[in-house]
Amino acid sequence: MNDPLPDSSALDEETARAEVYGLLALLYYAPPAPELLEGLRVAVTDAPARGGFLEEPWRALVAAARELGDAEIAQEYDALFGGVGKPEVYLFGSHYLSGYLNEKPVARLREDLAGLGLERGDEMPETEDHIAFLCEVMRFLIAGDDVAVSNLTRQREFFTTHLQPWVEPLCDATLAHPRSRFYAALAGFTRAYMLVEAQGFDMLA
Repeated sequence: MNDPLPDSSALDEETARAEVYGLLALLYYAPPAPELLEGLRVAVTDAPARGGFLEEPWRALVAAARELGDAEIAQEYDALFGGVGKPEVYLFGSHYLSGYLNEKPVARLREDLAGLGLERGDEMPETEDHIAFLCEVMRFLIAGDDVAVSNLTRQREFFTTHLQPWVEPLCDATLAHPRSRFYAALAGFTRAYMLVEAQGFDMLA
């Protein structure tokens, strides 16, 4: 993130950042598909992006995927984030920012998404403040072809406004839940990765 020139190492790092956000989006959106978990189980246990700080949380996530079966992970997702009515752990930013779902944070988010030329598709039943949707937006802002939209300035603005203020409480709630095993590991990796992102963006300020 911090290399000023678009050399191959910088491009590799940006690709890795986009891939991590894409992985987080998939893992938080729904119980993981078997092929996604299989890929995670055979992943190398070095950090997927530059920086030794991420290696231990990444190893813990891969280890959790290897230890638990597909059905166990799906049941854990439903126990934490699913069910009818109030979930055990909310995946929506508005809950952490305002105490209510679909409040002012969502309205501001929609305004900012419109400014980026983005909107929620019909295939996405959840509101835009879902952690998976926000991670997918970050992936787009990193990997998109339009440099007027997909650039570090837009990434920093979106991250500091719509992810950074509440992602740590989400991770804390997930880690604290007594039924959280795979998702505790995912929360640990998410928190570490978001800290690395925040530090990188701070250097741009």
